[in-house]
Amino acid sequence: MSKKNILIVEDDQFFRELLKKKLTSVGFSIIEASNGEDGIEKVKSKKPDLIILDLLLPNIDGFEVLSKVKTSSDTSSTPVIIVSNLGQQEDIEKGMKLGANDYLIKSQFDIESIVSKINNILK
Repeated sequence: MSKKNILIVEDDQFFRELLKKKLTSVGFSIIEASNGEDGIEKVKSKKPDLIILDLLLPNIDGFEVLSKVKTSSDTSSTPVIIVSNLGQQEDIEKGMKLGANDYLIKSQFDIESIVSKINNILK
C-alpha cells in the first residue's frame, strides 16, 4: 500500500514539527505549508489524501482555505481536519458547515487521537 500524503497547513513551526514527527513515525508522508496561500497552492499541486488545517494563519485564514478546497471540484472530496486554538462553538460550527470532517482544539489536543481520527477518515 502506498503512503498516504497529509498536508499540514500550520504557521506554528513547533506544532507543525510535532505533527510531522508523529505522522511520519506511523507511516504517513507529510507535505507542509506555513500559511494559507501556500496551503491552497499545495492542495492544488500535491493533491493530498487529507489536510490538517489551522484556522489562524497569515495572509489567508483557515476558513478561507477550507472554503476554497471544498468549492473546487478537484479537491472538494479531500478530507479536512481543523486543528485550532479557536474553540468557540460558532467557530466549530462554521468550520463544520464549510465542510471540515473533524475539529480539534489545540488546548485539548492529544497527538494519539489525531492519528486515530486520520486513520478512521482514510479507511
